[in-house]
Amino acid sequence: MKAVSLREIKKELNTLSTTEIQELCLRLSRFKKENKELLTYLLFESYNETGYIDGIKVYMDEEFESINRASYFYIRKSVRKILRNVKKFIRYSQNKETEVELLLYFCKKLKHFQPSISGSTQLQNTYQRQIVLSKKIINNLHEDLQYDYNLILEDL
Repeated sequence: MKAVSLREIKKELNTLSTTEIQELCLRLSRFKKENKELLTYLLFESYNETGYIDGIKVYMDEEFESINRASYFYIRKSVRKILRNVKKFIRYSQNKETEVELLLYFCKKLKHFQPSISGSTQLQNTYQRQIVLSKKIINNLHEDLQYDYNLILEDL
């Protein structure tokens, strides 16, 4: 089965009643965890972006604490998992300020992680890629926000 274009889906949704759209959303949420997470964000957390950011920061704190520090292999694997989930949460928000704040927080946690990331080239590369990505996003923000985020970036 070939998926139709977004334009056609939008047209079809305009013809449906609100109860039919509600049923479609509930059915969608049953299939993938990501669909359910996105609906949760849109319905319950999109109005309070700072609370959403704080929740993700708490998640990152917990995940960094639970990393198996036995070898750099396990550390790299766990860090990639944390970053993958953070990027997923950023996609839900689609807010550039949220993206910068979460990426900078991730970099801060990674920089202060013990044992030091200087023992692993892959971890250093991950750190550097996120810094570069943050810089690109910061350049597209408002001047006041650029200044604030650049101060944080200099500390890293």
